[in-house]
Amino acid sequence: MRCPVCGYEDTKVIETRLSEEGFVVRRRRECPKCGARFTTYERYELGPSMVIKRDGRRERFSRDKILRGVMIACEKRPVPYDEVEKLVDRVILKLQGMGKKEVETTLIGELVLKELRNLDEVAYVRFASVYREFDSIDHFLETISELKEGKGREEER
Repeated sequence: MRCPVCGYEDTKVIETRLSEEGFVVRRRRECPKCGARFTTYERYELGPSMVIKRDGRRERFSRDKILRGVMIACEKRPVPYDEVEKLVDRVILKLQGMGKKEVETTLIGELVLKELRNLDEVAYVRFASVYREFDSIDHFLETISELKEGKGREEER
């Protein structure tokens, strides 16, 4: 692994840890040349190989696109980055469990929404507004009332 500070090519691993789920390896590294310390992550290549967009186009599956969308929805919210990473990992594991090589982006969006609903309601509404292409205030109000109704049902249990 090349040092991001000085470019030296032979860094030393000083600590290795597995994530709780065991799908990600975190390594602390140190450069013997400049002494810089940094962290790297190793993860399995998970998920389908292709996604089918709404307009029928196909493109390579990208974990980073899911992560970026969730991060935007969670911006300025009290949601720890680790929780966002775990959410994305859960979505990808569900997709992988389906055993499909190609999946529709609509399926990915619905899985993300289910996870976001449990994580942060504001992030859920933000993501839903882009994913479901809200074009009026009524769409926001419908989504918020669905959230409230669902919460009321959970409190009754």
